[in-house]
Amino acid sequence: MNPSQDIKQPVQPAANPKRNEREFSVGRRGEGRERPKSEFEEHVLQVDRVSRTVKGGKRVRFRALVIIGNRNGKIAMGVGKAAEVQVAVQKAVTIAKKNILVIPIVNETIPYPIDIHSGAAHIILKPAKPGTSVIAGGTIRVICNLAGIRNLVAKILGTANKINNAQTTMLALSQMAKRHAEENPNGVK
Repeated sequence: MNPSQDIKQPVQPAANPKRNEREFSVGRRGEGRERPKSEFEEHVLQVDRVSRTVKGGKRVRFRALVIIGNRNGKIAMGVGKAAEVQVAVQKAVTIAKKNILVIPIVNETIPYPIDIHSGAAHIILKPAKPGTSVIAGGTIRVICNLAGIRNLVAKILGTANKINNAQTTMLALSQMAKRHAEENPNGVK
């Protein structure tokens, strides 16, 4: 008897081509798939659980407030609702990408002071000297950092509602951008 015959070789299972296709295909919800790198950074500012009373009881959903920006003068906000938090955030990002605002940044700050009321929200934004950094509350701080504003003094008066404060801040920045475009028609910053 040959000693090499005593050692049994492990039997490899036959390759099933359908099984291999399934293993290497994209999994549930995009697992294993790399998303293309976006120019925008995303910041989830708030996630709330909201419920609505319907005939069978209460329906619970999630509402996400997301701010996106490229830290170079482009900024946007979006609010999305869905049954799951991740889907709500994705919807908010999609909505934000449709409403991108380009704002002027002069010497790392805003060109004009702004005092704006919108509903119960009252926002004051003032340009600041270099080295001051962003002195502001949470909502304004996130928006200004993602927009690329490095020096700013701001105050939130009135409501503490983050969505209203974010909308009012975006309104203030859009009015500032419109004024800057009117005063500088050549596009000079």
